[in-house]
Amino acid sequence: MDDNKLAADEARRSVQHESVKTQVEGDVNAEIAQQASQAPPPGEVRKIEQVAGQFRAKAVDEVVHTEREVERSRGAARVSQVVDYIFYVIYALLGMRFLLALLAARSTAGFVQFIVTVTNPFYAPFKGIVDSPRTEDGHTLLLPIVVAIIAYVLLHLAINGLLRMLAHRKTQI
Repeated sequence: MDDNKLAADEARRSVQHESVKTQVEGDVNAEIAQQASQAPPPGEVRKIEQVAGQFRAKAVDEVVHTEREVERSRGAARVSQVVDYIFYVIYALLGMRFLLALLAARSTAGFVQFIVTVTNPFYAPFKGIVDSPRTEDGHTLLLPIVVAIIAYVLLHLAINGLLRMLAHRKTQI
């Protein structure tokens, strides 16, 4: 019996609480609406306009700053694409020279001479760093080309890292 009485009492209190809560919310909303409909005092209008102007100026400055950052990032991305393309061409040419030497391609062939001529500026600084093992059939494992490719990969990564640092937008906390 006591449990039923307690449950009924709790239900009555809950209903009463909800009605009081609804009444208070209505009063607060009515007060807010009344204050919003009244014109603010002249001194307060000036303060509101001043704060609004500051917010507007800050928003415009932020948009301009963000636009500059975006343009700088786009430029760095474009430069990065060009750098990537150049390095990919270098990798392909050095890889082709490595493969031709490994397959013992005839050095008198026009294509082989073209590849050797084009890759010489990229291969020359690494020539003679390590020995290139050779078979009796003329197959050569050009290890300096492997060293050159590794060095160019590291240079490529360094350049792209520098471009990312320049393009990275600094955020303020």
